[in-house]
Amino acid sequence: MSVPTVLEKILARKAQEVAARRASVSLSELQALVAAADTPRGFALALINQAKRKQPAVIAEIKKASPSKGVIRENFHPAEIAKSYEAGGATCLSVLTDIDFFQGADAYLKEARGACKLPVIRKDFMIDPYQVIEARALGADCILLIVSALDDVQMAELAAVAKANKLDVLVEVHDGEELERALKTLDTPLVGINNRNLHTFEVSLDTTLDLLPRIPSDRLVITESGILNRADVELMEISEVYSFLVGEAFMRAEKPGVELQRLFFPEKGPAAIKASTLD
Repeated sequence: MSVPTVLEKILARKAQEVAARRASVSLSELQALVAAADTPRGFALALINQAKRKQPAVIAEIKKASPSKGVIRENFHPAEIAKSYEAGGATCLSVLTDIDFFQGADAYLKEARGACKLPVIRKDFMIDPYQVIEARALGADCILLIVSALDDVQMAELAAVAKANKLDVLVEVHDGEELERALKTLDTPLVGINNRNLHTFEVSLDTTLDLLPRIPSDRLVITESGILNRADVELMEISEVYSFLVGEAFMRAEKPGVELQRLFFPEKGPAAIKASTLD
Protein backbone atom coordinates (compact mmCIF):
# COMPACT_ATOMS: atom_id res chain seq x y z
CA MET A 1 0.00 0.00 0.00
CA SER A 2 1.42 3.37 -1.03
CA VAL A 3 0.91 5.97 1.69
CA PRO A 4 1.62 9.68 1.16
CA THR A 5 4.30 11.08 3.44
CA VAL A 6 2.03 13.49 5.33
CA LEU A 7 -0.57 10.78 5.76
CA GLU A 8 2.10 8.35 6.91
CA LYS A 9 3.14 10.78 9.65
CA ILE A 10 -0.46 11.26 10.70
CA LEU A 11 -1.09 7.52 10.87
CA ALA A 12 2.06 6.85 12.88
CA ARG A 13 1.04 9.51 15.39
CA LYS A 14 -2.52 8.19 15.43
CA ALA A 15 -1.31 4.72 16.43
CA GLN A 16 0.50 6.27 19.41
CA GLU A 17 -2.58 8.31 20.30
CA VAL A 18 -4.89 5.29 20.22
CA ALA A 19 -2.55 3.31 22.47
CA ALA A 20 -2.50 6.17 24.98
CA ARG A 21 -6.28 6.54 24.89
CA ARG A 22 -6.81 2.82 25.36
CA ALA A 23 -4.54 2.94 28.43
CA SER A 24 -6.51 5.89 29.80
CA VAL A 25 -10.08 4.70 29.12
CA SER A 26 -10.78 0.98 28.94
CA LEU A 27 -12.99 -0.60 26.30
CA SER A 28 -15.55 -1.54 28.96
CA GLU A 29 -15.67 2.09 30.12
CA LEU A 30 -16.23 3.22 26.53
CA GLN A 31 -19.00 0.68 26.06
CA ALA A 32 -20.72 2.01 29.17
CA LEU A 33 -20.64 5.48 27.59
CA VAL A 34 -22.07 4.06 24.37
CA ALA A 35 -24.96 2.53 26.31
CA ALA A 36 -25.79 5.98 27.68
CA ALA A 37 -25.29 7.84 24.38
CA ASP A 38 -28.08 9.41 22.32
CA THR A 39 -29.71 7.41 19.56
CA PRO A 40 -27.90 8.09 16.25
CA ARG A 41 -29.64 10.73 14.16
CA GLY A 42 -29.35 9.01 10.78
CA PHE A 43 -26.46 10.58 8.89
CA ALA A 44 -26.77 8.55 5.68
CA LEU A 45 -30.56 8.78 5.56
CA ALA A 46 -30.52 12.56 5.94
CA LEU A 47 -28.15 12.93 2.98
CA ILE A 48 -29.97 10.39 0.80
CA ASN A 49 -33.37 11.99 1.38
CA GLN A 50 -32.09 15.47 0.55
CA ALA A 51 -30.21 14.34 -2.56
CA LYS A 52 -33.26 12.41 -3.81
CA ARG A 53 -35.06 15.75 -4.00
CA LYS A 54 -32.15 17.05 -6.09
CA GLN A 55 -31.45 19.59 -3.38
CA PRO A 56 -27.93 20.27 -2.06
CA ALA A 57 -27.12 17.85 0.76
CA VAL A 58 -24.34 19.75 2.50
CA ILE A 59 -22.03 18.24 5.10
CA ALA A 60 -20.72 21.44 6.67
CA GLU A 61 -17.33 21.06 8.31
CA ILE A 62 -16.14 22.50 11.59
CA LYS A 63 -12.37 22.71 11.22
CA LYS A 64 -9.94 25.04 12.94
CA ALA A 65 -6.74 24.15 11.06
CA SER A 66 -5.11 21.78 8.57
CA PRO A 67 -1.55 20.61 7.83
CA SER A 68 -1.52 22.36 4.46
CA LYS A 69 -3.16 25.68 5.46
CA GLY A 70 -2.32 26.10 9.14
CA VAL A 71 -4.96 27.87 11.24
CA ILE A 72 -8.02 28.50 9.09
CA ARG A 73 -10.30 30.08 11.69
CA GLU A 74 -9.14 32.00 14.74
CA ASN A 75 -12.64 32.85 16.00
CA PHE A 76 -13.51 29.21 16.64
CA HIS A 77 -16.63 28.34 18.65
CA PRO A 78 -18.01 24.95 17.54
CA ALA A 79 -21.47 25.31 19.12
CA GLU A 80 -22.09 28.68 17.47
CA ILE A 81 -20.75 27.43 14.14
CA ALA A 82 -23.07 24.41 14.35
CA LYS A 83 -26.10 26.63 14.97
CA SER A 84 -25.03 28.84 12.10
CA TYR A 85 -24.74 25.88 9.74
CA GLU A 86 -28.12 24.50 10.77
CA ALA A 87 -29.77 27.87 10.14
CA GLY A 88 -27.99 28.12 6.78
CA GLY A 89 -29.42 24.84 5.51
CA ALA A 90 -26.77 22.19 6.24
CA THR A 91 -27.95 18.58 6.17
CA CYS A 92 -25.15 17.20 8.36
CA LEU A 93 -22.02 18.33 10.19
CA SER A 94 -18.42 17.14 10.00
CA VAL A 95 -16.25 17.82 13.05
CA LEU A 96 -12.47 17.36 13.11
CA THR A 97 -11.28 15.59 16.24
CA ASP A 98 -7.63 15.03 15.28
CA ILE A 99 -5.51 17.01 17.75
CA ASP A 100 -1.97 17.11 16.41
CA PHE A 101 -2.50 17.94 12.75
CA PHE A 102 -5.91 19.67 12.63
CA GLN A 103 -6.14 21.23 16.12
CA GLY A 104 -9.37 19.33 16.65
CA ALA A 105 -10.83 17.91 19.86
CA ASP A 106 -13.42 15.41 21.04
CA ALA A 107 -15.08 18.25 22.93
CA TYR A 108 -15.70 20.12 19.66
CA LEU A 109 -17.84 17.25 18.39
CA LYS A 110 -19.85 17.08 21.59
CA GLU A 111 -20.33 20.86 21.66
CA ALA A 112 -21.39 21.03 18.02
CA ARG A 113 -23.82 18.12 18.18
CA GLY A 114 -25.31 19.38 21.42
CA ALA A 115 -26.04 22.77 19.87
CA CYS A 116 -28.14 21.51 16.94
CA LYS A 117 -30.30 18.66 15.64
CA LEU A 118 -28.08 17.67 12.71
CA PRO A 119 -26.33 14.29 12.35
CA VAL A 120 -22.55 14.51 12.82
CA ILE A 121 -19.59 12.63 11.35
CA ARG A 122 -16.43 12.26 13.39
CA LYS A 123 -13.73 13.40 10.96
CA ASP A 124 -10.57 11.63 12.04
CA PHE A 125 -8.13 8.98 10.88
CA MET A 126 -9.73 5.69 11.85
CA ILE A 127 -7.26 2.82 12.18
CA ASP A 128 -8.53 0.86 15.19
CA PRO A 129 -11.93 -0.49 16.32
CA TYR A 130 -11.39 1.34 19.61
CA GLN A 131 -11.79 4.66 17.77
CA VAL A 132 -15.08 3.56 16.26
CA ILE A 133 -16.56 2.72 19.65
CA GLU A 134 -15.07 5.97 20.96
CA ALA A 135 -16.84 7.87 18.17
CA ARG A 136 -20.17 6.40 19.21
CA ALA A 137 -19.45 7.24 22.86
CA LEU A 138 -18.75 10.85 21.85
CA GLY A 139 -22.16 11.03 20.17
CA ALA A 140 -21.07 10.73 16.53
CA ASP A 141 -23.61 9.44 14.02
CA CYS A 142 -21.10 8.44 11.34
CA ILE A 143 -17.39 7.71 10.91
CA LEU A 144 -14.97 8.32 8.05
CA LEU A 145 -12.90 5.53 6.53
CA ILE A 146 -10.08 6.76 4.28
CA VAL A 147 -9.16 4.06 1.78
CA SER A 148 -5.59 5.32 1.28
CA ALA A 149 -4.99 4.88 5.03
CA LEU A 150 -6.31 1.32 5.34
CA ASP A 151 -5.99 -2.14 3.84
CA ASP A 152 -9.11 -4.09 2.90
CA VAL A 153 -9.11 -6.20 6.07
CA GLN A 154 -8.92 -3.08 8.25
CA MET A 155 -11.69 -1.41 6.27
CA ALA A 156 -14.01 -4.38 6.64
CA GLU A 157 -13.30 -4.71 10.35
CA LEU A 158 -13.88 -1.03 11.11
CA ALA A 159 -17.09 -1.01 9.07
CA ALA A 160 -18.36 -4.08 10.93
CA VAL A 161 -17.70 -2.43 14.29
CA ALA A 162 -19.46 0.71 13.07
CA LYS A 163 -22.51 -1.30 12.00
CA ALA A 164 -22.61 -3.12 15.34
CA ASN A 165 -22.64 0.27 17.05
CA LYS A 166 -25.33 1.74 14.76
CA LEU A 167 -22.91 4.16 13.10
CA ASP A 168 -23.05 5.05 9.42
CA VAL A 169 -19.84 4.92 7.37
CA LEU A 170 -18.57 7.42 4.80
CA VAL A 171 -15.79 5.85 2.74
CA GLU A 172 -13.36 8.29 1.11
CA VAL A 173 -11.53 7.62 -2.16
CA HIS A 174 -9.33 9.67 -4.48
CA ASP A 175 -8.65 7.48 -7.51
CA GLY A 176 -9.96 4.50 -9.45
CA GLU A 177 -7.99 1.89 -7.55
CA GLU A 178 -9.24 3.17 -4.20
CA LEU A 179 -12.79 3.30 -5.56
CA GLU A 180 -12.63 -0.34 -6.68
CA ARG A 181 -11.37 -1.40 -3.26
CA ALA A 182 -14.11 0.56 -1.49
CA LEU A 183 -16.91 -0.82 -3.65
CA LYS A 184 -15.60 -4.37 -3.30
CA THR A 185 -15.04 -4.24 0.46
CA LEU A 186 -17.84 -2.08 1.85
CA ASP A 187 -21.59 -1.89 1.34
CA THR A 188 -22.01 1.61 2.75
CA PRO A 189 -24.14 3.82 0.49
CA LEU A 190 -21.91 6.86 1.16
CA VAL A 191 -18.93 7.25 -1.19
CA GLY A 192 -16.91 10.42 -0.73
CA ILE A 193 -14.58 11.51 -3.52
CA ASN A 194 -11.77 13.67 -2.19
CA ASN A 195 -10.75 16.14 -4.89
CA ARG A 196 -7.54 16.79 -2.96
CA ASN A 197 -4.55 14.63 -3.86
CA LEU A 198 -3.05 13.57 -0.52
CA HIS A 199 0.36 13.16 -2.18
CA THR A 200 0.55 16.72 -3.53
CA PHE A 201 -2.39 18.50 -1.81
CA GLU A 202 -3.46 19.78 -5.25
CA VAL A 203 -7.22 20.02 -5.75
CA SER A 204 -9.15 19.26 -8.94
CA LEU A 205 -12.92 18.86 -9.28
CA ASP A 206 -12.20 16.62 -12.27
CA THR A 207 -11.44 13.90 -9.72
CA THR A 208 -15.14 13.62 -8.91
CA LEU A 209 -16.26 13.97 -12.52
CA ASP A 210 -13.81 11.32 -13.74
CA LEU A 211 -14.80 8.73 -11.13
CA LEU A 212 -18.54 9.40 -11.28
CA PRO A 213 -19.38 7.00 -14.15
CA ARG A 214 -17.79 4.12 -12.23
CA ILE A 215 -20.02 4.43 -9.18
CA PRO A 216 -23.19 2.29 -9.02
CA SER A 217 -26.51 4.10 -8.79
CA ASP A 218 -27.23 2.64 -5.35
CA ARG A 219 -24.33 4.62 -3.86
CA LEU A 220 -24.52 8.31 -2.96
CA VAL A 221 -21.58 10.34 -4.25
CA ILE A 222 -20.29 13.08 -1.97
CA THR A 223 -17.79 15.47 -3.50
CA GLU A 224 -15.18 16.68 -1.01
CA SER A 225 -12.75 19.63 -1.18
CA GLY A 226 -12.48 22.40 -3.74
CA ILE A 227 -16.09 23.65 -3.74
CA LEU A 228 -15.49 27.38 -3.46
CA ASN A 229 -18.13 29.20 -5.53
CA ARG A 230 -21.51 28.88 -7.27
CA ALA A 231 -19.88 27.74 -10.50
CA ASP A 232 -18.35 24.77 -8.66
CA VAL A 233 -21.73 23.85 -7.17
CA GLU A 234 -23.48 24.15 -10.54
CA LEU A 235 -20.80 22.05 -12.24
CA MET A 236 -21.55 19.23 -9.82
CA GLU A 237 -25.32 19.59 -10.00
CA ILE A 238 -25.23 19.41 -13.81
CA SER A 239 -23.51 16.04 -13.33
CA GLU A 240 -26.22 15.06 -10.81
CA VAL A 241 -23.95 15.26 -7.78
CA TYR A 242 -26.00 16.84 -5.00
CA SER A 243 -23.99 15.93 -1.92
CA PHE A 244 -21.07 18.06 -0.78
CA LEU A 245 -18.56 18.16 2.06
CA VAL A 246 -17.32 21.71 2.45
CA GLY A 247 -15.16 23.21 5.17
CA GLU A 248 -12.59 25.82 4.27
CA ALA A 249 -14.93 28.02 2.20
CA PHE A 250 -17.22 28.33 5.22
CA MET A 251 -14.53 28.51 7.89
CA ARG A 252 -12.90 31.52 6.25
CA ALA A 253 -16.20 33.40 6.13
CA GLU A 254 -17.16 35.78 8.94
CA LYS A 255 -20.53 34.02 9.25
CA PRO A 256 -20.24 30.39 8.11
CA GLY A 257 -23.98 29.75 7.87
CA VAL A 258 -24.55 32.83 5.73
CA GLU A 259 -21.78 31.68 3.39
CA LEU A 260 -23.34 28.20 3.22
CA GLN A 261 -26.67 29.67 2.21
CA ARG A 262 -25.06 32.03 -0.29
CA LEU A 263 -23.19 29.17 -1.93
CA PHE A 264 -25.92 26.52 -1.97
CA PHE A 265 -29.29 28.22 -1.43
CA PRO A 266 -28.95 31.73 -2.92
CA GLU A 267 -32.64 31.80 -3.85
CA LYS A 268 -33.61 31.93 -0.16
CA GLY A 269 -31.94 35.29 0.43
CA PRO A 270 -30.28 36.58 3.61
CA ALA A 271 -33.57 37.09 5.44
CA ALA A 272 -33.95 33.32 5.77
CA ILE A 273 -31.30 33.19 8.48
CA LYS A 274 -31.80 34.82 11.85
CA ALA A 275 -28.80 37.01 12.55
CA SER A 276 -28.80 35.99 16.20
CA THR A 277 -27.68 32.47 15.27
CA LEU A 278 -24.67 33.57 13.28
CA ASP A 279 -22.46 35.53 15.63
